[in-house]
Amino acid sequence: MAKITNVAVQMDHVEGINIAGDSTFAMSLEAQARGYRLFHYTPDRLSFRDGKLFASVEPMLLRDVKGDHFELGTPERVDLSTMDVVLLRQDPPFDMAYITSTHLLERIHPKTLVVNDPAWVRNSPEKIFVTEFADLMPKTLITKDPAEIRRFRDEMGDIILKPLYGNGGAGVFHSTRDDRNLSSLLEMFGQLFREPFIAQQYLPDVRKGDKRIILVDGEFAGAINRVPAEHDSRSNMHVGGRAEATELTPRESEICARIGPALRERGFLLVGIDVIGDYMTEINVTSPTGIREVRKFGGADIASLLWDAIERKRG
Repeated sequence: MAKITNVAVQMDHVEGINIAGDSTFAMSLEAQARGYRLFHYTPDRLSFRDGKLFASVEPMLLRDVKGDHFELGTPERVDLSTMDVVLLRQDPPFDMAYITSTHLLERIHPKTLVVNDPAWVRNSPEKIFVTEFADLMPKTLITKDPAEIRRFRDEMGDIILKPLYGNGGAGVFHSTRDDRNLSSLLEMFGQLFREPFIAQQYLPDVRKGDKRIILVDGEFAGAINRVPAEHDSRSNMHVGGRAEATELTPRESEICARIGPALRERGFLLVGIDVIGDYMTEINVTSPTGIREVRKFGGADIASLLWDAIERKRG
């Protein structure tokens, strides 16, 4: 098995993360515990020249101590192909900057193992990839045509409208059949986003929770349920959602079994899917979260499972 020595983490700056719930921090802590050398850099530090991909990286030491969780060493310019593993972990939005970084990282993968595979990350936007499993998801419309969205709402009654490439619950709206603000909302979306929007059938089961299920190398690894605040349709924890322990239902086990082979084929070592009731709404491949919450509620040590999978892949 190929030995892992150096791990670079492409992420939003470590200074600004909330370590209590940050999956990148959990993954990096486990790497450090295994004796790997960690290097930190933000996406704007990438440079491609003469066929080589460079980054200005800083040696990184982590501590699971709030307010004193990291030390960074002196920046150095390195050829990223000299790294054994690169973790692609900056948060979306999935915009052209994000897409460009996947093109650049593709130049060193798989000799340097990039997690997740950058080409498949680029080709699998979370809200589009899921449409490959139409029978597992709620009724969904992707369009920028206001007439199509109105027709869809007339048919569905209540709908959820959101940006196609957004993240973290930003810009998510619940529009009821008698909502008179839909035209204004569509005008605002049209001004904010060049891309189509996504509308989905509203699922009342969201009041019981939006389950985050994490898969490692296509296999179920853990789950938490995220219950939205009383006056919000969004269950994302940073906008007021409440995490709670959960177990898989037979339907959720069926969903995992169905999508597992597709995840493995695409080299997705870490994936987080969102399930409401009996339906999968997203397949998150860019920067999946939930690792620390699963562990907090007595679930598996997913960071350890992930590095086991990475070591096997390197082998």
